[in-house]
Amino acid sequence: MKKYITEFIGTFFLVLTIGCTVIPGNAGVIPPIAIGAALMVMIFAGGHVSGGHYNPAVTLAVFIRGRCAAKDVVPYWIAQVAAGIVAAVVAVWLVGKSGTPMEIHNVPAAFVAEFLFTFALAYVVVNTITTIGMTTMTMISPRASCGASACGALAT
Repeated sequence: MKKYITEFIGTFFLVLTIGCTVIPGNAGVIPPIAIGAALMVMIFAGGHVSGGHYNPAVTLAVFIRGRCAAKDVVPYWIAQVAAGIVAAVVAVWLVGKSGTPMEIHNVPAAFVAEFLFTFALAYVVVNTITTIGMTTMTMISPRASCGASACGALAT
């Protein structure tokens, strides 16, 4: 149960940070830095407990790698989705709905960008956290995950 609560907390703060920086329509480099920093500190705080996935796609990648037990996949996903919903509600309550919705002019390009940067995030996690070991967290994996997230946010 401790792993699932940790995934909930980490995902909650990641999504809350995204909502609080993106909904108001903040332009520039601040949202990606804030989001990457939130991800980094949540990985530092909970990575040794749950692996610090905080994203269903990462959980799937770690499962495919063989470093997440099948019995944990669905509970991780439930915790992550529930945390995302709760965080979204809290973010809207905190900052309102005053943000300007992003206009996507090229839907296929948006899907390709989302796929590529989700792949990059999962690739970094699978090749840092799971190869080092779930119990031995090092400085590289949170920084690498943060970097992958920031690159994706800045590029899209």
